[in-house]
Amino acid sequence: MAWVLVIVAGMLETVFAVSLKQSAGFSRLWPSVLFVVAAAGSFTLLALALRTLPVGSAYAVWTGIGAAGTAVFGMLFLGDPVQVLRIVSIVLIVAGVVGLQLAGGGH
Repeated sequence: MAWVLVIVAGMLETVFAVSLKQSAGFSRLWPSVLFVVAAAGSFTLLALALRTLPVGSAYAVWTGIGAAGTAVFGMLFLGDPVQVLRIVSIVLIVAGVVGLQLAGGGH
């Protein structure tokens, strides 16, 4: 169950990163509100998961999901450049996240 919390927290990290961009320096209300809600949710879920998971593995998975999710969202919806090296790098992040999961980082 703790890993599910980390996965959802990582997805919320993607939401808060994109919302931060869309807030234009907190000058737009609704993206700013979404940022605060998603960040609070993400950190809360991560904190709950850390009750039973090792911090190194959980944090790496959380940031990996957030980084890969944000990069993919940017390429699909925000006009970020789509380049082979970027895609390969995202695949490597995902492979690292899966590897940490398979290594049995939790109880």
